[in-house]
Amino acid sequence: MTVLIDPPLWPAHGTLWSHVVSDSSLEELHAFAGRTGLPPRSFDLDHYDVPAERHASLVAAGAVAVTGGELVRRLIASGLRITARERRASRGDAPS
Repeated sequence: MTVLIDPPLWPAHGTLWSHVVSDSSLEELHAFAGRTGLPPRSFDLDHYDVPAERHASLVAAGAVAVTGGELVRRLIASGLRITARERRASRGDAPS
């Protein structure tokens, strides 16, 4: 059971963003988020979005730094991955 973080490579809102996931359970992910002060609003169905300035502190708190590709592979293997189609449907913007 591991919490993973990818490099801050995703641009938005004037910064770069990382993703924090669990390779085993959402409970583990939410517990880590609670311990490290990640706000609930940063949760996006299967991951937390975190700004670049939090990356080092989250690694220091126990998140394992991996590549983006490794993060996605392990998220898929965990069964927790939410596909883009599922993500759109959950937001009500799926094509009709």
